[in-house]
Formats: sequence, C-alpha cells, structure tokens
Amino acid sequence: MNPLSYNGGAVVAMKGKDCVAIASDLRFGIRQGFTVATDFEKVFEMGPHLYCGLPGLITDTLTVCNKLKFRVNLYELKEDRRISPDVFVSMLSNLLYEKRFGPFFVEPVVAGLLPKTNEPYVCGMDLIGCPNKPEDFVVAGTCAEQLYGMCEALWEPNLSPEDLFETVSQALVNAFDRDALSGWGASVYIIEKDKVTHRKLKTRMD
Repeated sequence: MNPLSYNGGAVVAMKGKDCVAIASDLRFGIRQGFTVATDFEKVFEMGPHLYCGLPGLITDTLTVCNKLKFRVNLYELKEDRRISPDVFVSMLSNLLYEKRFGPFFVEPVVAGLLPKTNEPYVCGMDLIGCPNKPEDFVVAGTCAEQLYGMCEALWEPNLSPEDLFETVSQALVNAFDRDALSGWGASVYIIEKDKVTHRKLKTRMD
C-alpha cells in the first residue's frame, strides 16, 4: 500500500492578482476508509505571507512541520529578516532530499507572496524535494487527478481575492467529493499583502 494515501488528504494552492490561495481538506483517516477526525489542518503558517501544506502520512506531516519551523526560526535569527517563499522552498527541498533513502511521505505545497514585489508564489514538491513552480496552481494528495481537472476547468489569470476564494473552494470541494480518502470539510487561506483570510467550509460528511 502507498504510505502517501494511508491517511488521505488533499491540498491545492492557486495564484490570483496580487494574492494567493492555499486550501486543504480536514479529514484524518487510518486504514484508508476509517475516519478518526474531521478537524485536522494540513496547512501550516511559516511566516506572515507564507504557508505550507503537507498532505501525506500524518506522522511525517507533523515531523516535517516541526523540523521546518525549527529551521525557519534559526534562519530568521541568523539573518535578522523574514524568510521569503523561494528561500523557504530551497530549505524544504534540502530537508526532504537529506532523507531520500528513507523519505518522509509528504508532498509539500507552498504558497506565499514575494517580499518586495508582493507577487504570488506557489510551488509543489514530490517526497524527495524536487520543486515544481507553475504559473497557475499546484495540487497534491489522494485526489490530485480530480483536482487537476477541476483547476484546469475553473482557474483564470488575475483573479481577485473573492473570485480566487470561490474558484479554489469549488475546485477542492468538487474534487474531494469524488475521492473516499479526503474531504469532510475544508480550510481555505487567502493571502494578500495586508491580510490573511482564513475560512472553513462545511461539506458532505458521508
């Protein structure tokens, strides 16, 4: 069995106009079909305009999250400045590649705004840290194929924050409705230069 699908989960990040969104489902399951909790956040704040989604094996999700926070704190103490998304991606890629012979079973998704230009930034990785930096969106998790289809159908360039919220929410909810291993509610973050909006969505619970 694939360890990446043991606990289920789905994460998507999407670019808008001067804003970026990252969203995940809230299901925590074991033994595939058995649901343990419906409030497990898979998106973690790494900076004021920087968030990282970690779908995959829950134990590795929490381990990688703690290691990342430790390294980010060390970097910010040493450099005396906030970490930028591109530097964070390099740090995360190095962390995963260090363990390539016994990898962490997570597929990270990073979303944020670049510090000086406030340009939206999204990046996805495989479990050994190979980065993928597209111009539109990245997806990860057990319903990645469905997410690709929904995002391709719904995403448009230069979406406003409200339109971006609607687009990423519809894409995520309609994708995980077709997947038994993810769903049970969703958590959506819209990152703008002056604020971050966090909303939770109620979805089907069957």
